[in-house]
Amino acid sequence: MSSRTSWVIGLDEVGRGPLAGPVVVAALARSEERGARSNKRRIFKGIKDSKKLSPKQREEWVRKIKAAGIPYAIASVSPAVIDRINISRAANLAALRAFRRLATRYSLLATRFRVYLDGGLYLGNSKKYKNRSRNIRAYSRHNSRFFASTIIRGDEKYPAVAAASIIAKVHRDRHMTRLARRYPRYGLEIHKGYGTAAHLAAIRRHGPSLIHRRSFLRSGAR
Repeated sequence: MSSRTSWVIGLDEVGRGPLAGPVVVAALARSEERGARSNKRRIFKGIKDSKKLSPKQREEWVRKIKAAGIPYAIASVSPAVIDRINISRAANLAALRAFRRLATRYSLLATRFRVYLDGGLYLGNSKKYKNRSRNIRAYSRHNSRFFASTIIRGDEKYPAVAAASIIAKVHRDRHMTRLARRYPRYGLEIHKGYGTAAHLAAIRRHGPSLIHRRSFLRSGAR
């Protein structure tokens, strides 16, 4: 990729609240270059946060993004790690991994880019570091104009964040559907691991599986 190209990188997560399954973060790069790349910019017209789209609409957006060759990367953190380090740190870890994969896979470190994360996501371990942790200082050295900013309702303000939310949601839903075949007692293909009445009843009946978040079950989190 050209070093003159400027990018907006959006990150969003899905799976912060479920009782089972991983937390997933997608990072997606949207070019700000005009001219030859303007067609890729236009594909984001009308995009919405994944929560405002039907499953069919989300699948259509993923096909559109892939067909246009939009750079993105996905990372997830398992239930076992969530139990060990807590969900907030796990989501931030997934965000850092997704960002690293995107930046290295598409050689973005030599380009100009801005990073926007939705809601409570940070490219570090906590809000305390305000995205200046040791984990990302190496990236900022490559480009003095690099910065990362956490934006409340970023998926409503930045198309790259909305697109990342869709990529993450579709990826996780597909993963939970596959897990449903391995753990058929819980109805994961229906609720995707969230704490519905049917899911809670199945846990009481059969006990938790290896993909359940024990810390959530102990605390009564939903």
